[in-house]
Amino acid sequence: MKTSALPVAPDRALAAVPLHLTQIHVAYDQAVRLLRIRDSYDWHQHLWEAFPGRDGAARDFLVRIDEKEETYRVLILSRTPASRPAWCPSGNFATKPVPDAFFGHRDYTFSLLANPTKKVRSNSAGERSKNGRRVPLTSRGDLLAWLERKAAASGFAIDTEQTQTVPRGREYFHKDRPRTQGLHAAVEFRGRLTVIDPTAFRAAATAGIGSAKAFGFGLLVLAPLA
Repeated sequence: MKTSALPVAPDRALAAVPLHLTQIHVAYDQAVRLLRIRDSYDWHQHLWEAFPGRDGAARDFLVRIDEKEETYRVLILSRTPASRPAWCPSGNFATKPVPDAFFGHRDYTFSLLANPTKKVRSNSAGERSKNGRRVPLTSRGDLLAWLERKAAASGFAIDTEQTQTVPRGREYFHKDRPRTQGLHAAVEFRGRLTVIDPTAFRAAATAGIGSAKAFGFGLLVLAPLA
C-alpha cells in the first residue's frame, strides 16, 4: 500500500524561545558594487556577520529580502539578538525583541516567501529512481494545496479563496566551494490566517515554513488583526 508523506510538525519546544526582529536597509548600489552580492547565497554569507563569533554553529535565524525601488529591505527573525554588521550604516539597522503578546492573537494577515516543491521519482524516460529530484510547483492549485498542508502542521488555517499566490521568478545561486549552481522558484503567498493551535503556530513561526530557509525563504511576516 502506498502512503503519502505527511508534513513534519515543528518542534513545539520552540514556542518558548524568545525572538528578535531585525530590519536592515541596503542601497542597491552598495549591495552590488561594495558587497558584491550576486544572489541569495551571497546574502546568506553576509548576513551571518550579524551573528559574530559563531563559526560552525547551526543557523537559528530566518531571513527575508525584498527589493524596494532602489533599496533592499532585509528582515531577520532570530533567537539571539543580531548585531549591526560593519558594512551596514547605523541609521539602516534596527532590532527589537518580539513581545510574547504578539503571538496571542487569533487572526493575522500574512506574507510568506516560499520555495514550494514536490519530489519526482522518474526521469524523462519514465524510469523510476530511488531518491528522485525536487521540482518547483507552478499551478495555483498545487501551490495552495502545499500551503494548506504546511498550515495544518503549523497550527493555523487559511482561506484559499482569499489567498494570493504571486510568482517571484526563478532565483539561481552559486557556491564557490564546491563550485555548484542551484535554483529556487520563489512564490509569495499573501492572505489571512486563523490560529488553531497557538503553541504549534509560534513554533512554526520560529522555525520557518518550507525549504531553503538559509536562502531567504520561510519567514512568516505577520500583522495581527483586531
